Amino acid sequence: MFGLGISMFLASNLGVPAWDVFHQGISRKTGIPIGLIIEISSIFVLLLWIPLRQRLGLGTLLNAIEIGLVVFLINDHLPHSDRIVWRLAYVGGAMLVVAIGSGLYLGAGLGSGPRDGLMLGLAQRGISIRIARTGVELTVLAAGLALGGSVGIATVVFTFGIGPLVQIFLPRLRMRGDETKLAAAH
Repeated sequence: MFGLGISMFLASNLGVPAWDVFHQGISRKTGIPIGLIIEISSIFVLLLWIPLRQRLGLGTLLNAIEIGLVVFLINDHLPHSDRIVWRLAYVGGAMLVVAIGSGLYLGAGLGSGPRDGLMLGLAQRGISIRIARTGVELTVLAAGLALGGSVGIATVVFTFGIGPLVQIFLPRLRMRGDETKLAAAH
């Protein structure tokens, strides 16, 4: 779902999520395809887990491998349009796909992906999901801009909207018995 969501943002041509501004900036600097950059950066993000004491799981490994692969495979196959209504539909659809995908895979309790592990590590230390996610998004957005990634209205929508949407979907899609401690919304 994440790979589809990222591809939908790319097809909208209205901007990409903050992490993908970062990936795009690195891709532009190195010439390496963005799908591969997503996979490579996953490895480096996992190193940030060490001080947060996050655990690797099957979901972590699948997330690190499959998102970049899905973007690589489907990105060029989504239809593009010059009509703003379809481009905005891509943005709205991508937001929902990523938020629901977050709730499903995090709620399965099989381990978070590298980037979501940062959010969860902060949430387990008393920061709400929406604040943790938004803070991480703003940090990588700044890095991505410095590297030459492009920003658009969809970037702003994602940066400030994905944390609250995940805050809504995650509790509703968690498996019974998942004991991951999360801060309450405030």
